[in-house]
Amino acid sequence: MNRKECLEQFMKLQFFAVDLNLYLDNFPCCSKAQEDYKFISKQLDKVKCEYEENFGPLTNFGSAYVENPEKWIDTPWPWERM
Repeated sequence: MNRKECLEQFMKLQFFAVDLNLYLDNFPCCSKAQEDYKFISKQLDKVKCEYEENFGPLTNFGSAYVENPEKWIDTPWPWERM
């Protein structure tokens, strides 16, 4: 995936995860939503790791800077060049 495709995939999965989280706040016993949330969360982590490995950090917290400091300052932010 190129930068734009990877970022778009990340945003879609993140939206889906937030939506499922809100649903589970109201229906915490829904096993299908729980399964979907676990699946989407794993996919989201995978895409986030792929993006950060190839294009630099997505957030300003966590270990992104520690693992890849030169990309932290040398590449445009994810929302630049959209």
